[in-house]
Amino acid sequence: MAEPPNTTASAPEPVDSDELNAWKRGFTPQAEIWNGRLAMIGLSAGLAVVLLVRVFSGG
Repeated sequence: MAEPPNTTASAPEPVDSDELNAWKRGFTPQAEIWNGRLAMIGLSAGLAVVLLVRVFSGG
């Protein structure tokens, strides 16, 4: 029976929260996190506008 591969060598290192929330440009993990956050804010704002228009327009 073969031994399982050593997974500790390829495990990602923990990242400090200050570095994770840093405003970095380019294709970085920090930029992807901010992209997701801003996309969810935009989606929430858009849905809120649609909801408010439908409620107050009588439709």
